[in-house]
Amino acid sequence: MKAAQSMKQRLIAQSVQRKLKRLDREAEAGPWITDSAAGSRRTDFRQHPGWQQLNVMREGAKALGVEDPFFRVHEGCSGATAVIDGRECINFASYNYLGLSGDPRVIAAAQQAAADYGMSVSASRMVSGERPIHRQLERALADVYRADDALAFVSGHATNVSVIGYLMGSRDLVLHDEYIHNSSLMGAQLSGARRMAFRHNNLEHLEKLLQQHRHQFDRVLVVVEGLYSMDGDTPDLAALATLKDAHDSWLMVDEAHALGVLGSTGQGSHEHADVDPSRIDIWMGTLSKTLSGCGGYIAGSQPLIDLLRHFAPGFLYSVGMPATIAAAAIESLRILQAEPERVQALQQNSEYLARQAKAAGMSTGSCMGRAVIPVISGSSVVATRQSVELFRQGINVQPILYPAVPEKSARLRFFISSEHTPEQIDQTLAALSALQPPS
Repeated sequence: MKAAQSMKQRLIAQSVQRKLKRLDREAEAGPWITDSAAGSRRTDFRQHPGWQQLNVMREGAKALGVEDPFFRVHEGCSGATAVIDGRECINFASYNYLGLSGDPRVIAAAQQAAADYGMSVSASRMVSGERPIHRQLERALADVYRADDALAFVSGHATNVSVIGYLMGSRDLVLHDEYIHNSSLMGAQLSGARRMAFRHNNLEHLEKLLQQHRHQFDRVLVVVEGLYSMDGDTPDLAALATLKDAHDSWLMVDEAHALGVLGSTGQGSHEHADVDPSRIDIWMGTLSKTLSGCGGYIAGSQPLIDLLRHFAPGFLYSVGMPATIAAAAIESLRILQAEPERVQALQQNSEYLARQAKAAGMSTGSCMGRAVIPVISGSSVVATRQSVELFRQGINVQPILYPAVPEKSARLRFFISSEHTPEQIDQTLAALSALQPPS
């Protein structure tokens, strides 16, 4: 009976995968309305390929009897624990890596900024939204990378979209790791530049692409992440810097998950790799992880920052960052630098979970044991069922499913905090071990 049920579930899952792949192909081919007699169907959002993809996923989940694990409402500050539906859970679904989002000192700094500047600066910074606290934040961020200057944007995603979209053009080339974040892909698409992906962390493949194509383009931008948000691994930063110099290219490093996580004091990729940060042309990061806020930043040379300050659309035409967010980030950065033991606790917890998971026979891929730990099942159905069952047991961890990752790479993704305890990790892995499919 169990074998028959398992076969039925596999067939349903395979059918869902085929439908999703077909919709992907149709969306790429376009147009998404082919019936000229459809009339009002042209304005029916249910005919959009995105809605159709969502509907296929919902119908597949219903047929498989799988609950939706997404959009759970957290009722307070989320870190190592979270309150969801009135129940406190062990939480592995938060970027609050150093536990600073709810720190009283960070909250007090934000409250003081609200009293000083109000809740909004009420204008773009070029027009009349500039406040002293913006420059304080940017100076502090520039100092992390020993850079001339930095620039803070109101959205992390929009930082990459706007910066890449502005800097690159139709005569240029963007080379990126195949696992790069969506924001960089959207920026490359907006720019009109030629875009090519190299195999994940495979610098031989990158070098081959540079040798074959560099001479065909004016400017070339290589984009990588300091700590990859799906796999929890890192690139060879020193080799990348050497490679981009040899081929007269820019190198952009997305530090969204690296600041506060990598390096002995949490300064990020350059400290972890022992690389002079001035060798990297564009440092990008976010305020929504270690720095307890939201938004993004770019650090680099003065000419780069001057260009972006005056011409990058996502900065120029957006309201300035709220002073409360800037103040929270400044205080979080101060605490990070004053209390490196938080970084050490995060790294110890991450290494412990990765080590214990591997010892229990779980696949953690290429993760290095720093904040982001995947447990790969290779099945979207299995990952979703595991997430739902763990939640029933008071453990919140989110699944990453196709099409966000290839089906063979579907996984649970654990975000680790400095405030997790070994007991919480042991309890979680024991519960997950009982849910592992037979090998």
